[in-house]
Amino acid sequence: MLSIDTAPDLIIYNAHVLTMVTGQHGAYPQAVAVRHHRIHAIGANGEVLALAGPHTRIIDGAGATLLPGLTDAHIHFGDWSIQLGALQLADTRSKGEMLERLAAHAAATSAGGWIVSRGWNESRWGEVAFPTAAELDSVTGPDRPTLLYRSDMHSAVANSAALRAGGVSASTPDPADGTIDRDAAGAPTGVLREMATFLVWQQVPPATFAQRLAAMRNGTSAMHRLGVTAIHDQRYGGGMEGGEALRAFQTLRRAGDLRLRVNCNVSATDLDHVEALGVESGLGDDRLRLGHVKLFADGSLGSRTAWMLAPFEPMPDDGPHAAPNYGVVVTPPDAMAAIFRRATAAGFPISIHAIGDRANREVLDVFEELAVGGPPVAIPHRIEHVQMLDPADAPRLARLNLTASVQPVHALDDMDTADLLLGTRAATAYTFADLLRHGTRLAFGSDAPVADPNPWLGLHAAVARTRPAEPKRAAWYGDQRIGLMDALRAYTVGPTEAAGWQQTIGTLALGRRADLVLLDRDLLALDAEAIAAGALAQTQVRMTIFDGAVVWEA
Repeated sequence: MLSIDTAPDLIIYNAHVLTMVTGQHGAYPQAVAVRHHRIHAIGANGEVLALAGPHTRIIDGAGATLLPGLTDAHIHFGDWSIQLGALQLADTRSKGEMLERLAAHAAATSAGGWIVSRGWNESRWGEVAFPTAAELDSVTGPDRPTLLYRSDMHSAVANSAALRAGGVSASTPDPADGTIDRDAAGAPTGVLREMATFLVWQQVPPATFAQRLAAMRNGTSAMHRLGVTAIHDQRYGGGMEGGEALRAFQTLRRAGDLRLRVNCNVSATDLDHVEALGVESGLGDDRLRLGHVKLFADGSLGSRTAWMLAPFEPMPDDGPHAAPNYGVVVTPPDAMAAIFRRATAAGFPISIHAIGDRANREVLDVFEELAVGGPPVAIPHRIEHVQMLDPADAPRLARLNLTASVQPVHALDDMDTADLLLGTRAATAYTFADLLRHGTRLAFGSDAPVADPNPWLGLHAAVARTRPAEPKRAAWYGDQRIGLMDALRAYTVGPTEAAGWQQTIGTLALGRRADLVLLDRDLLALDAEAIAAGALAQTQVRMTIFDGAVVWEA
C-alpha cells in the first residue's frame, strides 16, 4: 500500500485497476486515491478508503476497469476539431450517397461559400474509380467551389469552380511531389494527388481564430468522452494547420482551458524558423510542449502514392498504356538525410511519414546513417504509420530504438484496398505482432480526421483485426493480432515513452499526474468470442479524470 499522509480529493474503489506498470504481479489493486493533481494512493479497497476525509469524493467503480488516460499518438487535432462541424462523408456507402449528401449540404448553406470536406473512400463503396469534377458539378453547380479530400488526405477531388480558383487547367504542369489526374484529352478530371491538392487548398478561406478556438474546445470534450487525455499533434506539409493550431493551443493554455497534454510537432517546412529562433524539442511544460520535426517520405496506399518496392497491381482506371506504378517520392533520400541532420543539430528528433515498403526501407537506411556519429536526441525518433514493411526490415526499428507510431484503425479501413492493390503482398501490412516480437516500441493513434479517433475501435482493430460490423468475417491476416494488454500499453506506456513523458503519465504510480479513465466494463473479463463480437469496440467511458479533475462523466 502506497500513500501520503494527507486526505485525498477523490477515491475510486471497487475497480479493476490496471496500473500499466511493467512487472505488476499478484492481485490487481482495487482502489486509487487522487490529491492535488497526482496519484496519492493505490491499493486494496479498505486501505485506500481509510484515507478518506470529510471532503473526499468517493466513487464506486462497480468492478469496471480503471486505467491511465489514453494517448492518441497521431492526430491532426486542430484540423479534426474544425471538421467536426463540417459536411461528414466518412460513413457514405456509395458515390451516389456522397453526392446526395453534398447536394443537401449545398442547398442548406450559403450559395457563395466554399464547400470543404473529407472522408470519402471509394473502397468502402466497392469501387475503384475516384469521383470527378463533373460529378461534383452535377450537384453543386459549376460556380460553387468544392474540395473534397479522400479519407487518407493524400488525394482530393475538386469541382470546376475550385479548379479554376486554383488555376488548374490542361496547361498546368504537375507540381513537385504531386499529380493532376487528366482525361484522354489532357484536361484535369478533378482528382489531385499529394502536393497537387495544395493548388486548390491554398485558395480556401481559413477558419477565423475564434472559430478555431471554439472548435478545439469542442474537440477536447470529444477526446474526454473517449478517454483520451493526451495527444501527439501532427503537422501536414505545405503549411496546413501549423502556426494557427499551435497559437490556439497556447491561448487555451494561458486561459487554463487546455485540458489535454499536447506533444506538438513542427513541420519540416518550418525548419528555417526553428533554427533562427533557437527553440528545441521539449520547450513547454507538461501540458504543451514541442516534440518532433515532421516530414513525409511518400504518399498513401489508397491514393496509390505509397513508395513501393514492387508496383501496385494494375487497376482498370490506369489505362492500357500506363507505366507500372511504384508510388510517389515526397522527400528523396538525399533531401531526407539533409533534413534529419539539420533537425537533430537544432535539437529535434525526427517524425517521418512512411507508408510503402520502399519508403520505410529508405527511411531506415537514413536512420542507420544518422546513428553513426549523429547527435543524441532527448526522445526517440519515430516513423509514422510503418504501414508496409518488408520482413527483412522488421527488426531494424527496435535495433535503432525507433518508435513505430501506428494506427490500427487504418487496418480496418484499408484491408479491402490492400488486398486489391497489393495482392498477396498485403500480408506485410500492419504487422503489429512482428514489430512487437522484435521488441519495437508501439505508440497507437488514430490519424484523425483521416480515421475515427475512437481508441476502443483502434484496440479492437489491433486485437481482433476484423470490422465490428462483420464479426463473422475471418481476421485479416490474423497472425498479426496482438494481445489486449500489449494493445493497451500501446495507448498508454508506448506513447508516453515516445514523447518523453514516462515519468509524468502513462502509468498509475504514486506521484504521477492523475490522468485516469474509468470504463463501463472489466476489459480483462472479455474473452476472445466477446471481443470478436465487438464488446471491446463498444466500450464506453464512464469517467475521465485529467490532472486530478473530473472532466467527463457519463
